[in-house]
Amino acid sequence: MCKSKRLAALLLTGAMVLSLAACGGSGSTETTTAAGGDSTATTTAAGGSGETAAAEENTAPAVYRTLYSGEVTTLNYLTSGSTNNWSIGANCVDSLIEYDCYGNVIPCLAESWESNDDMTEWTFHIRQGVKWVDKDGNEVADVTANDWVSTAQYVNDARNDSDNQYMYSTGSVVTNAQAYYDYTAYLMDCETYGFEEGDENAVDDEGNAIEVVEPVDPASIGVKAADDYTLVISLDQPCPFFLSVLSYTTFMPVYGPFLEEVGDQFGLDNENLLYCGSYILSTFEPQQERILTKNPTYWDAEHVYIDEIRQTYNAEATSISLQMYLDGEVDGASIDTNLLDSMLQDDTYKNLIHKNRDDIAYSYFYSFDFDPKFDDVYEPENWKIAVNNTNFRKAMAAAFDRVRALTVYDPYNPEFLVGNTVTPATFAVGAGVDYTQYPALKPYSDGDSFDAAKAVEYRDKARAELEAAGCTFPIKVLTSYNPTSANWDSECQIMEQQIEGVLGSDFVDIIVEAGPETGFLAAVRRAGKYAFMSTNWGADYADPQTYTEPFGLDNSYGFWDKSEDPETHELFCKWYEMVYGTEAAIEKGLRDASIPESDWVTGAAQIYDDEEARYTAFAEAEALLIENAIIVPFKIDSGGYSVSNLNPMEGEYAPYGVAQQRYKFQHLLPTSMSMDEYNEVYEQWKTERAAAIAE
Repeated sequence: MCKSKRLAALLLTGAMVLSLAACGGSGSTETTTAAGGDSTATTTAAGGSGETAAAEENTAPAVYRTLYSGEVTTLNYLTSGSTNNWSIGANCVDSLIEYDCYGNVIPCLAESWESNDDMTEWTFHIRQGVKWVDKDGNEVADVTANDWVSTAQYVNDARNDSDNQYMYSTGSVVTNAQAYYDYTAYLMDCETYGFEEGDENAVDDEGNAIEVVEPVDPASIGVKAADDYTLVISLDQPCPFFLSVLSYTTFMPVYGPFLEEVGDQFGLDNENLLYCGSYILSTFEPQQERILTKNPTYWDAEHVYIDEIRQTYNAEATSISLQMYLDGEVDGASIDTNLLDSMLQDDTYKNLIHKNRDDIAYSYFYSFDFDPKFDDVYEPENWKIAVNNTNFRKAMAAAFDRVRALTVYDPYNPEFLVGNTVTPATFAVGAGVDYTQYPALKPYSDGDSFDAAKAVEYRDKARAELEAAGCTFPIKVLTSYNPTSANWDSECQIMEQQIEGVLGSDFVDIIVEAGPETGFLAAVRRAGKYAFMSTNWGADYADPQTYTEPFGLDNSYGFWDKSEDPETHELFCKWYEMVYGTEAAIEKGLRDASIPESDWVTGAAQIYDDEEARYTAFAEAEALLIENAIIVPFKIDSGGYSVSNLNPMEGEYAPYGVAQQRYKFQHLLPTSMSMDEYNEVYEQWKTERAAAIAE
């Protein structure tokens, strides 16, 4: 097929579904045959009925086939923090809300919702008629508001060891959730060490006192069913971003009577699980095969276009899936970036390979360590003098060509991975404007920190100031990397060459060393055994507040709060006040308690009723970090490259929770799109998303 006709066919079955209506609405349908000959792709355009073509034309079901090499360790979506484990629960159990392909929140199991004026009480109206079914599709019970009460009590019981329990107390603070967790953890300690509840003499094996925790009734947790179809969630503080918290598995429902019946067997296999999502795990044979089958009772079945997800286990999946795709045996395969160059020159592959959507779930930034704990051979005291000099930090930042360093992750489009701010572009939208385009951040978002001439200017200023402070040269800069992280070593080597090349090896001596293969974070970053190192942070919810968390008190991202330098200390205090307000800064001893209340600053986190003002305040605080080179923004994750019969721009879009694990709203394409075709669809998505944001 010639390129223009091939693109037209792909756009018919792919890009058309990127219309705003098709992201979550209904429409007319068209049918095409997918790769392998046994699947159909159903395309939705705005304005029609939304019935599947498979049903209308009695064609074969649409089946998406893949290989996998990493088996899930549990199907218990309420306890696991692994995205690999989430992939099942995300498709088999629905949330209160979901997302369209542009990142807009749309109704799911909650048909509608509202909050009180200060956003401390949220009321959700549960969709009636939704069923819990077993692995064979047999109806078990109705989904009701009580199912979220069961979830809250289960997740916040420390005895169940839920990895994501913290989502009840981070950012949003669900009333009494943490208190109940602490109480149940205390009961566990009493049982472990053989003491009665309330014993003030209880100690652990090392003789440390076990503090008595007063009883907390699980019924007091702020997740309550006002009636079968009205769920009320109470918070201890205003939370304008609370809806985005609900996309985590720990806020998904569970049928309480079933949970009680199966006990510790819950999530052990597909028989010990109930389903209310778009798919049922009809087959689960660990290290052999798992099949997700479209849920016949699903409330929104018209927007589930793939009838079956067939996943086959193979320990060699990474190396054999590409050939199996070419042979028509699977419908998707990842591409190693090291093979890209040769494959894009090969007629067999070049029109099938495309990028995946880049991943903004994590932001990467280089952190300066203001409280070094590394060995004397790396001269920690000399480093302290250097790192507390603003011109030195700015020289390092300006000498770092990030695009060049990012070629190790994406040799063809490294500029797409550059992160100019801590909060990634497209992550959050406030008052119709992307957060990174707010006035304080726009100059950084639209610019490039790499400027060799500026770096030399900063270096010369820093040298004079540092010499006067007693610093010796070259300044040793210890950089560590995790040897198990692909290409991190190459990134560090390029960074070393760049910065030493611009600033001179007589000014800085960047020392690149491998850290331990296991326990890297604890041994290096959290221990402060580095000078300048790439670090990252993952978002927990859709608000810029989530990206302030690495930089607060007692953080392990640079330890700037530990600096004894007056200038650095004042910068930290100012930033803390900008984020949390003067009152909080006084409580933490960062500001003088004698400051008149009339002079108190309202922190960004305290603003909940004016989105534009909130985002403006957070942007100004983030700009302080960048302007003073407390950190150097670096990158987002590459989505990588693949051959796949899915349109990477079509599924749910949210860089937190489980939205991007879902197959709902996705169609099968007849074949994989090329790089040029992906770029065209991606540009269309950006245009349509901008229009959706503006609305």
